[in-house]
Amino acid sequence: MRNKYAVIIISIVALVIIEKENNIISRVSNKLTLRQSPQTEPPVPYNASSALVVMDDNGSYPEDMFAESSIQAGRKHILLMATTRTGSSFVGEFFNQQGGNMFYLFEPLWHVERMLSIGSSGTNASISVLVYRDVLQHLFLCNFSMLEHFISPPPQDHVTPALFRRESSKALCEEQVCSPVVKDVFERYHCKTRRCGPLNLTLATEVCLRKQHRVIKTVRVRQLDTLRSLVEDPRLDTRLIQLVRDPRAILASRMVAFASKYQNWKSWAVNGDVPIEDEEVKRLERNCNNIRISAELGLSQPKWLKNRYMLVRYEDIARCPMQKAAEMYNFTGIPMTSQARDWILKNTHASTEASGVYSTQKNSSEQVEKWRLSIPFKLAQVVQKVCGPTMKLFGYRFVDSEQTLLNRSFNLLEEKLFI
Repeated sequence: MRNKYAVIIISIVALVIIEKENNIISRVSNKLTLRQSPQTEPPVPYNASSALVVMDDNGSYPEDMFAESSIQAGRKHILLMATTRTGSSFVGEFFNQQGGNMFYLFEPLWHVERMLSIGSSGTNASISVLVYRDVLQHLFLCNFSMLEHFISPPPQDHVTPALFRRESSKALCEEQVCSPVVKDVFERYHCKTRRCGPLNLTLATEVCLRKQHRVIKTVRVRQLDTLRSLVEDPRLDTRLIQLVRDPRAILASRMVAFASKYQNWKSWAVNGDVPIEDEEVKRLERNCNNIRISAELGLSQPKWLKNRYMLVRYEDIARCPMQKAAEMYNFTGIPMTSQARDWILKNTHASTEASGVYSTQKNSSEQVEKWRLSIPFKLAQVVQKVCGPTMKLFGYRFVDSEQTLLNRSFNLLEEKLFI
């Protein structure tokens, strides 16, 4: 019954969004019916034209809780967008470790992606990106009510033990959000810094509203153009940071981290030629194209993105972590705290020179190129073939032989200044 309820909620949200955006749902709207589970609250009416969902009076969030008719002085809303295995979790910590004025969320869209994929047997991509955008808009306003629809099992009275990677957000493990431990309730992603019970999303909202800045890290937003209404929302002062990495390194990393999903690639690496028309190769090409198209849009600086988009290569961060962190903070307009600096120094083994210029740590450079030893040349060739335009845009040099690939003195990075 819960799965049926989830499907219905997803369908309603998706259809309302589509009706607003492109008015194409008339042929299917008459097929939908609403079936409500008695174990959960009735779904909240969702209007895609508004970033505000108001719960009912029974245990609801106060209606004025999210009232931000204008941007609070100095408040920034930062979206760190990337793909998997680009170092986004590490880079996200640059902001998570900022200290008391930062509210950081780690991959909240994981719940949305999971529910959409389970509940609708292959959700249309155009639906997903619009739902992602609207959930982000709600979260930047400290409103968790829309996200609650996608958390499984459903939160009870706005309390959940199931928020994905809660422990990766310092703000969600602060004392003000740390509710009492509940016996026999298992929380997989429990806080590491203190012993807390299930997450009370009402308390999370209150803490979020008190923070000066809000940052969300996600690997699930792949099309920059879908974020235009988010960027143009007058209640938000949004900055977008797109993190990229050498596609050859990404493939090598995914083959290890997601081994079961990359069996074909592992087989091709050992047994023979890569079938260039295979669907997995085509998927890699589509992913590279999506990243490149978004970057081209951001770098072209259309009016709605003027001074609101930044492109960063993971390799540059690995080589000059403090310098690149300072550049990102400068871009966002948020002063970097000593807590953030100390964390970066400790976790990258970087060092500062007497002049205050941040140096590159040799070990970081070596770590970031370890993939060159784990991927055969023939796979690197395939990536270069299908991701060539993307690699050229980002300044990643091609290799023409196994010897060049393994020659660590051959620099794979062109010097590029992305503005």
